[in-house]
Amino acid sequence: MRRRATRPPAWRGRKAVLVLAAALAGAGLLPPQPSSARAEEDLTSLVNPFIGTAHEGNTFPGAAVPFGMVQLSPDTGHATGYDYQDTHIRGFSAVHLSGVGCALGGDLPVLPTTGEVTQTDSARYAAEFSHREETARPGYYRVRLASYGGITAELTATARTGLQRYTFPATDKANVLLNSGQPLHRTVASSIEVVDDHTVRSAITGRGFCGQDTLPYTVYTVTRFNRPFTAHGTWEGEKLSTARRASATTGRSGAWVRFDTTRDRRVEATTAISYVDAAGAEANLRATRGSFDRIVQAAGEEWEQRLADVRVEGGGRTLRRAFYTALYHALLSPNIGSDADGRYTGWDQRVHRANGFTYYQNWSLWDTYRSQAQLLSLIAPREARDMARSVLRVEQEGGWLPKWGYGTVETNVMTGDPVTPYLTNAYQQGLLTGYEEEAYQALRRNADGVPPAGSPSVGRDGNPRYLRDGYVPLMPRSQRHKPGESDLEQGASATLEYALADGALAEMAHDLGHRADADRFADRSRNYRHLFDAGTGFFRPRDAHGAFTGSADPARSPGFHEGTAWQYQWLVQQDLPGLIELLGGREAANRRLDSFFAYDKLRADPARTAREVWVHGPYDYYSAEHYNPENEPDINAPYTYLSTGQPWKTADVVRAALGLYTDSPDGIPGNDDLGTMSAWLVLSAIGLYPVQPGTDVWGLSTPAFDRVELRLDRRWFPEGHFTVSAPGASADGRYVQSARLDGFAFDRTYLTTAAIRDGEELEFTVGPAPSRWGTARSAAPPAIG
Repeated sequence: MRRRATRPPAWRGRKAVLVLAAALAGAGLLPPQPSSARAEEDLTSLVNPFIGTAHEGNTFPGAAVPFGMVQLSPDTGHATGYDYQDTHIRGFSAVHLSGVGCALGGDLPVLPTTGEVTQTDSARYAAEFSHREETARPGYYRVRLASYGGITAELTATARTGLQRYTFPATDKANVLLNSGQPLHRTVASSIEVVDDHTVRSAITGRGFCGQDTLPYTVYTVTRFNRPFTAHGTWEGEKLSTARRASATTGRSGAWVRFDTTRDRRVEATTAISYVDAAGAEANLRATRGSFDRIVQAAGEEWEQRLADVRVEGGGRTLRRAFYTALYHALLSPNIGSDADGRYTGWDQRVHRANGFTYYQNWSLWDTYRSQAQLLSLIAPREARDMARSVLRVEQEGGWLPKWGYGTVETNVMTGDPVTPYLTNAYQQGLLTGYEEEAYQALRRNADGVPPAGSPSVGRDGNPRYLRDGYVPLMPRSQRHKPGESDLEQGASATLEYALADGALAEMAHDLGHRADADRFADRSRNYRHLFDAGTGFFRPRDAHGAFTGSADPARSPGFHEGTAWQYQWLVQQDLPGLIELLGGREAANRRLDSFFAYDKLRADPARTAREVWVHGPYDYYSAEHYNPENEPDINAPYTYLSTGQPWKTADVVRAALGLYTDSPDGIPGNDDLGTMSAWLVLSAIGLYPVQPGTDVWGLSTPAFDRVELRLDRRWFPEGHFTVSAPGASADGRYVQSARLDGFAFDRTYLTTAAIRDGEELEFTVGPAPSRWGTARSAAPPAIG
């Protein structure tokens, strides 16, 4: 199996967890600044929640706490919620996923209005607003609506509730509209009830993600106002009535309540949600304590504590704002799924209880297994452990491990086997203590089989041919038998994803003493070779008969999900030495990498190359022969140079890519995908990146800050810290000249998790020109097997 990193002889053996951070900087794009991070600095003031709300970053600016069930935020008519270019708000809804590429959430949009209620369509009663009168910070959002005589809306949140405070003009017709029938997702049914003169209750059942016809799921809500309303009504479709209840299937349903604000102009409301039942929403509501202002303060304090695990020196305020916002976005998901009493709805659609842990949901695993999962394992290990246990509960109760899970159901979106590197990462980080064998058996079953016909999951539906022939054939869409996407439709990328997952599972099998399995999975991890076309020098899909199929042009070859053969050629992190050999050796691989990154142009003009050669648009995945920093398939590619003996080029590429992240609404390249791209920023900026997903290997490159102090999460490990220092890195020190780990010379371009936790300080000496550091073959991250 893989060679383990040896420790310098005088290591102290002190346990520490690396609480990751750093920042971003494009070479020459930001002016060098003196050390400027201070212990007393308010870190939440450095977070700009509007970053990513334009250019299809699909983030949201509203209120949430870390990993909260509720994300109370404005919806402007964009498919995923909020777009910075829009000018009207249709409502403030309770559920949002940060950075998703398709509509999800948006449950129960609520909007204050004045006058008579005459419209039931949120697009028609939407309120105008201006960014000049809009502010946001972690845990708090405020906007003044220009419509309806001018209404100020303020939002904050707890883990399971969202709080609204509306300041109306003086009127006896101040309304709050609660729209149960127009969330962002497709509704199957909705109902709403005015329970009493303080309370409105709803149930919203939806299905579908990215056009897939998934199983339905239900969100229950209860909204309680701080004062009695003077009138109320409901609607079904376009019909308004004074009835207390309304319901609809695919049409609109909703309720409105009215207040007299001629003297007291403020109205407050708290909305609690549950994925279990109405009683769960009520219990979550009762668990909320404190005034609106106190909860704003508590949310801010919680975020401040999270952000304070990372202290940086060097760089200017703009640099730090981009970094801390990325850290903030990376800590929004996955989301709490269990109620205050521990109950949750499992994937068998039955009610269960989480005893001794918090149950989480929302698994964008194809995205998050590459960077965000590793970041959480270090800076939020307690929550990451509960998340891994939650994934095991999905298998126990639903019958199969998840692929892309939303709420209480599987969507079967994306390809490959992302749950394997996700869970093996948790294992390698020490987060599955006591559950190692349970996790392994679930992963082995997933890797060796296919879900039964009665299961809603597709799992590795390309496994029958993959296990027989060593590749997933490219098959027509008519082969699909279940809702969602099939690996057979993207046979080339599915094969590469399976092989990567097999490599990670081989490591786990070896550690747990399953030697025969370890050898078998290690052999399968080299199945990428079955796709290599020596005639073109690239991976190509094979058809059902084993022949290469589709265009021989690697920029136009079919069978690669959201990418091309150019981009997927580097998705062999489990065996980069083998891939390099396949490409003709280090020199040939470097020529290929240089072409891929347009390296000559990059050296001449990094900013322009990144924005004009690499980037084509947030959903422009195909017909490209260069790096795409806006999507996941090749986000690890810059670190391939660590394995080809040219680590200084990793520094060049990463710095240019970091320059795409800015302190502006379009400051995230592409969809953030539940914090994945933000996690890439955080990890890349510190110079410590998970180059081999699902294992314990971290690649090293030039940090973007002069010093980062990473505070241990004392809720998980007893004590410790880890410091990364690189004086001059935030100025012109782009290239590593040498490195020392706890005072001892270190020439490898990688560390293991054990080395990080047992260490105290990684010191880089950096300079303006490349050096010989990390160029030896022995310095490169090793292959599995």
